[in-house]
Amino acid sequence: DGGTAMQRRFKISVEGHEYVVVVEEITDDSSGLYPDRSTMSATPTVPIQPEGMSDGSAAPTRTRSPAAGPGDVMSPLAGIVVSIDVELGDTVAPGTRVITLEAMKTKTMVAAGRTGKVSAIAVNTGQGVEAGQALLTIA
Repeated sequence: DGGTAMQRRFKISVEGHEYVVVVEEITDDSSGLYPDRSTMSATPTVPIQPEGMSDGSAAPTRTRSPAAGPGDVMSPLAGIVVSIDVELGDTVAPGTRVITLEAMKTKTMVAAGRTGKVSAIAVNTGQGVEAGQALLTIA
């Protein structure tokens, strides 16, 4: 063959689940356009769970974002903020839609996980957010 191959790692997100994908890049000619299946692999990573969905306790500390506070509502996925459906001072209950996100032309509702008042909004409409990022705080 004589061509040189280089492996590259990419992180992709599919329906809220993150995967690390290793792809072999062929730099010689088009004969190696499609790599052999044995050279490709995908390893699932642990998806980030939204805070407050089960027992109301704080989310675990993450390596790339600060630890969530007890009232923080976290983004369940990477996407764009389409709408902020509450205002500062609004009283919300569990299940109340607080923010709508869009990723790959699919809208996702983000709901409050606890009862309280919206005390801070950390994002703006049109802003890109990452999975696990704090969107707003309910006190």
